[in-house]
Amino acid sequence: MLIPLLAFAGIHKYYISVTQINFIQDKQAVQITSRIFIDDFERLLRERYDDSLVLGGDNESKNVDLYMGRYLKEKLKIKINSKASQLVFLGKEYDADIVRCYLEIDNVKTIETFEVSNSLLFDVFEDQQNIVKTKINDKQKSFIFYPQKASAVLKFN
Repeated sequence: MLIPLLAFAGIHKYYISVTQINFIQDKQAVQITSRIFIDDFERLLRERYDDSLVLGGDNESKNVDLYMGRYLKEKLKIKINSKASQLVFLGKEYDADIVRCYLEIDNVKTIETFEVSNSLLFDVFEDQQNIVKTKINDKQKSFIFYPQKASAVLKFN
């Protein structure tokens, strides 16, 4: 659902990302989609990795996927059943002024506890907020993370 991001698209002085996390039990996978404003993400990647970096279009830098994946795996942390999970960056796609980043965690048979930490863009924007929506074991939860509170734990037992 893009409404929260698109509502701010015209005046973009808010710093927000939306991450959807779904446990797909029959695929034994946790699928993660993060939606981030392109200009915010580009600014962060430039400051952190390469000041000439360009996102999107014909001039996109060749290391964008490498840097995006590295950053996302550093700032999105997930523990399933108290064990740290390995996120795999699958890729990205652009839609207007948003970049959708896709990640996955494989070989997840059951989830009894799920801990998520999302500190995306906190290192650049002090007003950044990250909305995280989860659908795990047929239960939906939503959280808003900000620099002072960037994690939550869900229990399903």
